[in-house]
Amino acid sequence: MTAAGSVHLSRRGDVAVVELRREAKLNALSTHLEARLLDALRSEEVRTSRAVVITGGQRVFSAGADVGELREMTPEAIAEYYRASGAVYETFAALPQPTVAAIAGHCLGGGLELALAADIRIADPSASFALPEVGIGILPSSGGVTRLVRCIGPARTRDLVLRGRRMPAAEAHAWGVLSEVCAPGCHVDRALEIGRELAAQPPLAVSVAKQVIAAATDAPREASLLLEQLAYAALNRTA
Repeated sequence: MTAAGSVHLSRRGDVAVVELRREAKLNALSTHLEARLLDALRSEEVRTSRAVVITGGQRVFSAGADVGELREMTPEAIAEYYRASGAVYETFAALPQPTVAAIAGHCLGGGLELALAADIRIADPSASFALPEVGIGILPSSGGVTRLVRCIGPARTRDLVLRGRRMPAAEAHAWGVLSEVCAPGCHVDRALEIGRELAAQPPLAVSVAKQVIAAATDAPREASLLLEQLAYAALNRTA
């Protein structure tokens, strides 16, 4: 493993497991690690899977982006970053398969933005969440604000983003950021259990339902209802 870290990819039957491995830096998301994660998400193992679990391991999910890498970039270089390794957050969100984030310890900044891009989030009681970017003069910019507003509403998003405060796992669950808080040390096993359950569902129905749910977040009521009905009609005669 290099100092920049690596991403370990494995299969547990139909479930692809993607693990961030940069523990010495608390899985900080350097551009190198983002690029390796992007490679993993585009791999054959993930493409042919029916569900994806992402984790940082037993101790930490991710302490966030390596902001020092981006601090000296020009606007042009930052725009190129979002087209290159910075595209990993939207690539993960756009996977056709259902995705589960298994979270322990720090889940901060870019780490929280990555977790928010998952469909389901499971956390160890040790997990803590924050978007501290405003405190260093920037703001979350990899989908964190957008997804958090849709998840918990603008008032609670202001509380977290403007203050940059830490949110413990119990509060994150109460606010709807997490699907559940599991028993200590069980977050990866629980995510795999849910991943296997999702993988057993009809894959096309799961994929279409995931897309309809995403579209319904922003669509007017009439458009959302029509989308449901059209999706039902398309799926009704499938195997």
